[in-house]
Amino acid sequence: MSLVRKLIALSFVLVCLLAGGAFAQDPQDRQPLSGIAAEQQAAIERLSTQADRLEKDINTNSEDDVRLVEIRLALEDLQADVLKSGVAFRPTLTDINAKLEALGPAPKDGAPAETDEKATQRAALSKEKSQINQVIGQAEDLLVRVNGLVNKIAVIRRDLFANTLMKRYQLRSAIGPDVGEAVGDQVSMLSRNISAWFRFVVRFKLQAALVATFFASLVGVIFYVVGRRVIARLLRKDPTADPDYLSRLSAAFWSTLMPSIALLLFLTLTVALYQSYNVLRGDISDYFIGLLQIFFTCFFVNRLSNAILSPDAPNWRLVKIEAQPARVLIWLTTAAALVVGLDRFTGIVTESLGSPLSVTILKGLFAALLVGALLMAVGSVKPFASEDGVARPWPSWFRATVYVLGTATILSALTGYISLAQFVSRQVVVTGAWVATAYIGLLASRAISDEGAFGSTSAGRWIKQTYDTEDSKLDQLGVLASVLINLLIVFAFLPVILFQWGFQAGDMAVWMRRLGAGFQIGTFTFSPLAILTGIIVFGIGYSVTRWFQSWIDGTVMARGRVDIGVRNSIRTVVGYAGMAIATLIGISAAGLNLSSFALIAGGLSLGIGFGLQNIVSNFVSGLILLVERPFKVGDWVVAGDVSGTVRKISVRATEIETFQRQTVMLPNSQLINNAVGNWTHRNRLGRIEVPVGVIHGTDPEHVYRVLLELARGSQLILKNPEPFVLFTGFSETAMNFEIRVFLADISNGSSVQNELRFGIVRAFLREGIEIAHTPRPTSAPPSASWSLDDDKAEAQFVERIAKRADELVEEKRKPRRRKPDPA
Repeated sequence: MSLVRKLIALSFVLVCLLAGGAFAQDPQDRQPLSGIAAEQQAAIERLSTQADRLEKDINTNSEDDVRLVEIRLALEDLQADVLKSGVAFRPTLTDINAKLEALGPAPKDGAPAETDEKATQRAALSKEKSQINQVIGQAEDLLVRVNGLVNKIAVIRRDLFANTLMKRYQLRSAIGPDVGEAVGDQVSMLSRNISAWFRFVVRFKLQAALVATFFASLVGVIFYVVGRRVIARLLRKDPTADPDYLSRLSAAFWSTLMPSIALLLFLTLTVALYQSYNVLRGDISDYFIGLLQIFFTCFFVNRLSNAILSPDAPNWRLVKIEAQPARVLIWLTTAAALVVGLDRFTGIVTESLGSPLSVTILKGLFAALLVGALLMAVGSVKPFASEDGVARPWPSWFRATVYVLGTATILSALTGYISLAQFVSRQVVVTGAWVATAYIGLLASRAISDEGAFGSTSAGRWIKQTYDTEDSKLDQLGVLASVLINLLIVFAFLPVILFQWGFQAGDMAVWMRRLGAGFQIGTFTFSPLAILTGIIVFGIGYSVTRWFQSWIDGTVMARGRVDIGVRNSIRTVVGYAGMAIATLIGISAAGLNLSSFALIAGGLSLGIGFGLQNIVSNFVSGLILLVERPFKVGDWVVAGDVSGTVRKISVRATEIETFQRQTVMLPNSQLINNAVGNWTHRNRLGRIEVPVGVIHGTDPEHVYRVLLELARGSQLILKNPEPFVLFTGFSETAMNFEIRVFLADISNGSSVQNELRFGIVRAFLREGIEIAHTPRPTSAPPSASWSLDDDKAEAQFVERIAKRADELVEEKRKPRRRKPDPA
């Protein structure tokens, strides 16, 4: 928490609750304290004494970074205690202000004086308030002082880090002709220390050493067996396989991380066993841990190099290079890790023995030059093969980066910046290995979130086979798994990388405290750590709810042969109740005060009243459907134009699958407010009808007997109630009959109706009964319309006929001439 926020916190206590007054008084004006003011002043004085001691420790340990971090943690605790002392006045101040407000303002000059009792009470309250002012002023002064000490430590540590890295040694004067003799003396001293310790163990700690060695060996055997049977089987790479990108990334990440974690646990348990039996004294313990660090560093870098390059499994390589260059690169990176580990180990030895400066500079120079040379060698490798068989080097950007790092390390060492050269070499080798592993993990997690990727993994296949999960659900789980893996990588690898850069565990503790303290927006305080805790709690509650749903449905209700509809209703109610409880607990765990949402809830209620009526109506209707159960999952219902089987009842809508396999989502309010037919409400018994008509003149009794015999002959028709045939009436063309039968399962109605219709046709043909047919209306076909040319031709034809008729009339009117008689 920053100084400004802490000052605001104390000022809030004073300004808001005191409603005025000075924070501190002059020494000559201070009055003897009593009550809570005296208690808190004693606490402030005790905290001030602690601050004095810590300030002296800062000046004494200004060259010790670890101790400075410890002092900073103590100052953080001191700040919290000072704030606690200031907040302790809050109830008392609230009571004092309430009493003063009840007394009212003091009478002004010339006004009637108040009673002695009120004046005495006002004076006592004002005195107590003034005393609290005095103590809070001291608390603010102490808080400012403590925050100044925290800032002072930050400046000292920053300068210490910069001075350590940028300190330059004169190599000619530091490494003199007697450095060889000094190295020999240090080796002899180291040998004597180890020999003396070994003789001590043999004479006085032999049994303890043997027991510790036995248990350490037993732990090693257990880890080896488990690793061979579990880890090796999971991480085995098939050279003949053709893995996809996700499989190669996952194999590289887990084949590096899992064995390294197993080895780290084994080495940690080994050190703990030897220390618990007091076999290792202080300096020998440091040597032993240093040797184990060398072994772990080399193992980790070697595993990472093999995982990325895979010289024996070309299909599993993340970088497509040739096998022989891959082996060379693995050897070079492992050698660089060995040099860095030996440099750290010799640093532990020289510090323990109090070696001369020349020895320390010599070992640092030698290690930096070796690491720089190895980096240059990595850049000079030609790992790629061209089509003509000629080896090709690294890309230009990679070679340039490696050459720059190697050259910088060598030049820094040769110019006397030994600490800088050591720092660069360690970051390149060790931090580079951790960053590469984390980057591979991040790539793998991103690949898992791709569509269909999670379903192809072992976990995805197991989930699909066990829970019959849909592909869309698996994709959602893949996204969730990707987020979780990303968080795991960040929280696991970030501290390790920061340790390599010189940060201490105390720095991490301070950051975690600040994450826990969070930040404030208005009256709300948001803490990332608390929010993460709330998410985890909600996830646990969600998982417990799903497990309880499965248990009560698959174990309790299934064994009790509870109806499927009741099971679905109970399962749905349990799910919503569990989700609501998990949400409330998660919000509380996140540090959010539910009472602060009262205004939001009021606004939400207003919004519901105006804009969310349909949603709320559907929600309430869904609850009514789940409680009253007018239909259940599996029922055949008819709602308006929709007819089908109920598949799911939720609090918003009901899912109905029609007989055409169409899924219809009906809002629950429609099912409550409108008529709904349920063919299978209490049971599946139902009646169907098959109408048929015969022509007039047919013997109706004969038709009756034929239809009744046909109905009684079906195996799917119930005998009780027995089937019957109804003579429904006459029409213009037929006598109408109707077969009415009852079925044990109304869902078989279509097949039974189909069977009866075929039977009617066969029986009527056999008995000579003719089925009536509805007469079709007949009418003259419409005359074809003439086209324009046809109309013209017709008109011309009519005109010619009329003209010819006129001519004939004229001819009849003319007198006929007689021909002369023949002679």
